[in-house]
Amino acid sequence: MTVGSVLRRVGLSGPALQWVSLGSVGLSIGLWLRAKTVDQDERGNAERRAIFVGLWPSMIWVIGDSLKRETESRRARS
Repeated sequence: MTVGSVLRRVGLSGPALQWVSLGSVGLSIGLWLRAKTVDQDERGNAERRAIFVGLWPSMIWVIGDSLKRETESRRARS
């Protein structure tokens, strides 16, 4: 059983994961803007949280792209 088949069984598709990737960019920006509103003691932790979430989009995009390509190649073979 491949990761792609598990993701499809759960109901995820390549384009859906690419939308999630774009959403996580927005989440990261939102967290970063929110970090500017907290007091100085909490600001470092809030900024690190925004940076951590900012690492997700590229990984999610690549997973979605590979799932999309795998689905397209299966359709071409059929």
